[in-house]
Amino acid sequence: MSDPFKQLHDAMDQFATERDWDQFHSPKNLSMALTVEAAELQECFQWLTEAQSKELDEQQLAAVRDEIADVQLYLIRLAGKLNVDIEAACRAKMERNAEKYPAEQVRGSAKKYTHYQD
Repeated sequence: MSDPFKQLHDAMDQFATERDWDQFHSPKNLSMALTVEAAELQECFQWLTEAQSKELDEQQLAAVRDEIADVQLYLIRLAGKLNVDIEAACRAKMERNAEKYPAEQVRGSAKKYTHYQD
């Protein structure tokens, strides 16, 4: 795990250990908690127009910032439990996405990669 993720992983591990919460942090429970936090992030944008979602006031932005942090921290905790190197996994996924979505073929389109397969 790269340093920023490793440092956050270690801090999360200490946080959970100090509270005896490691017993609750199974991959299953962490993935469920991650989903809840992602839903809370979505809730920040619920009912906003496209334009409003780009022009958040400070209170809205603070709420979004908190939810992004919750999502990221659960991801880091889950990755730590499963020994997943987040940076390496992201880079590998970006390479696969670049192959699935060649820029010259998909530029300006939001269609799923299966649309471009022969």
